[in-house]
Amino acid sequence: MTYLLKLHPEITIKSRSVRQHMIRCLASNVRNILRKQIEGVRVKGGWDALRVSLPNTLPEGRIEEMEDILTRIPGIHEVLATQAVPCSSLDEAAAWIVPHWKAAIARRRFRVRAKRRGNHGFSSVDLERHLGSALLAAEPTARVDLNHPEIVVSVELTHHWLQLIRSRRPGLGGYPLGVQGQALALVSGGFDSPVAAWRMLRRGIKTHYLFFNLGGPAHESAVREVTHHLWQRYSASHNVDFTSVPFEEVVAEILRSIPDGLMGVILKRMMVRAANRVAARKGILALVTGDAIAQVSSQTLTNLALIDAASERPILRPLLTEDKQEIIDTARRIDTARFAEQMPEYCGVISRRPHTRAPADKVLAAEADFDFTVLDAAIEAATVTRASRLLVGQRPPGEVTIVDSLATLARMPAVSVIDIRPPGEREAAPLEIADVPCLAIPFYELQDQAATLPGNREYLLYCDQGVMSRMQALHLKDRGMEHFGVLRHAC
Repeated sequence: MTYLLKLHPEITIKSRSVRQHMIRCLASNVRNILRKQIEGVRVKGGWDALRVSLPNTLPEGRIEEMEDILTRIPGIHEVLATQAVPCSSLDEAAAWIVPHWKAAIARRRFRVRAKRRGNHGFSSVDLERHLGSALLAAEPTARVDLNHPEIVVSVELTHHWLQLIRSRRPGLGGYPLGVQGQALALVSGGFDSPVAAWRMLRRGIKTHYLFFNLGGPAHESAVREVTHHLWQRYSASHNVDFTSVPFEEVVAEILRSIPDGLMGVILKRMMVRAANRVAARKGILALVTGDAIAQVSSQTLTNLALIDAASERPILRPLLTEDKQEIIDTARRIDTARFAEQMPEYCGVISRRPHTRAPADKVLAAEADFDFTVLDAAIEAATVTRASRLLVGQRPPGEVTIVDSLATLARMPAVSVIDIRPPGEREAAPLEIADVPCLAIPFYELQDQAATLPGNREYLLYCDQGVMSRMQALHLKDRGMEHFGVLRHAC
């Protein structure tokens, strides 16, 4: 099986030396990916396309799988499945070409572009004219247009072998991975950050991943899955790092020391500070986020400028001007949406009255009260996993008791409810449940206090959306505490 991998058009307009470098990188990337799948792969670079040869013994299912992989490698514009057939005359060439292209040129403008190598009794122009006439005779609704064709019938004749194109599949486009350097993408469990990382991959940037863990093992497990999917599907030619920073104590310090309206912006500033230090260790020059202008309060132009001011490196935002629906549509196309739908994106710091234009002087004054040793400790506790090993040893998330109604709660013996919301949220909407003891332990203190609670009762965790309460319950279960569940609705 032979394939021609057409180069992304932006590669073909580069200078000769840059184009040759990109072609070499692309050929290496294709080899790295395919040779992990099967043996006997051959990849040969060319000026306009790469030629890939797969073993003829591959079963049909594996052939389809390999073709699909080729369409997801950055730098490839089109994947052409070819077949070499014997040909020594113009009429033989027409006999092979016409059946393959007749349907494609119907009611369309077309031209024939022929490449010929070897000794023949005709020129490349003769071949183009003969095939054009034969195609017009077979399909009268088509017409020739040499300047602005809708269809280009590509023909390659090498000595006495004609390359037929059996099928065409669109590629990912962009630049070969690695030719544009490295970046560090901040990823979470939502729609935006995986799409932002994918856009960087498509532009040839070797992308590492940084995750700030706000919700324990369940949160990290979900993000590991989407990151592994993104790496394996679109960038497996290069192994990269996944760095996880435990950020629960940083969130706790923000909730303790930062005024309500500034919490979101300051959380992001702490994240980019941590990201800069991780990037510095790896020699990475840029950060990547999934921010889209005005999507949330921390993503106004004013607040983004404040976040940038805390960074030593440029922060790239490939989704900055995209609508949310456009981002979701892309996530579905690259198959990351299903992860976001299963694990809603969570931010541990949600101000009740967030500043959309946070004053810089107030931000700096608030950060003066922040204990930066907490941030230092979080960065030192970071763990690094190679992308190829993200799912190694991963256990599926466990199950915890979920109570959906107060009627069910009333029938449970020896049960208490723990309101894990931050103090400000509890005061704004107090939790009151008749005949059931209610405790107030904010989520950032729960892991420390849980072990001190009597073990002869069951505890149901409550928060507004149910996301953090489930993650905290799973976190406790992972530590061997089975008597914690979730109260999903309090009214």
